[in-house]
Amino acid sequence: MSNPDNALWQQCWRDRNIEFHQKTVNQLLIRYWHSLNLGAGSRIFVPLCGKSLDLLWLAQQVCEVIGVELSPIAVRAFFRENGLLPARRQVGRLTEWSSGPIRIFCGDIFALTAADLGPISAVYDRAALTALPETVRVTYVAHLHALIPETCPIFLLTAEDPEEGDADGAEPNVAEELLTLYTERFTVELVHVAPSFQTDPEAPEAPPLPIEHKFYRLLPI
Repeated sequence: MSNPDNALWQQCWRDRNIEFHQKTVNQLLIRYWHSLNLGAGSRIFVPLCGKSLDLLWLAQQVCEVIGVELSPIAVRAFFRENGLLPARRQVGRLTEWSSGPIRIFCGDIFALTAADLGPISAVYDRAALTALPETVRVTYVAHLHALIPETCPIFLLTAEDPEEGDADGAEPNVAEELLTLYTERFTVELVHVAPSFQTDPEAPEAPPLPIEHKFYRLLPI
């Protein structure tokens, strides 16, 4: 299947409507990445990676970083803006761009196979899950499970609506949807919550909405 929002995200990149792109390395990644205790030679998978600078930071920590991104505009911009000269080759229905320890498959993530991806040590999901429509998330998680080994942990960042009662100091809970999606194979630990504001890509002119950026550590059972 394909994400029904594919056309929307492609248009966002064509229109340079990319307020979702972070211009610095994610601070939660820097703060908590090493809590996964990965060994030397690790290979990290980054779904829906855009042109994130997180890829460069991760490449300094591990052996290899493999992303997948729908938009060729985003992939081209990542390598150009970071002064990298990529090699390109066709891999099934995707185009692989690579330079040094960084590879990005350009195309629909649902066209990516485990054979294309190779062995993976951990997943860095930088709000890919919450960027997808709710109707696609079950299929996305099932596809992710098919791509990675059962021993693979997930460093999961989400962008969620604030919970009712947060203003009264209530302790944030693990989102019920995450428990439904992941607890068959993982223990789900909410490690950090950071309140913020975010522009809606479908209504970029509207005032930013309150949002909670959360880091979950998912460890295989």
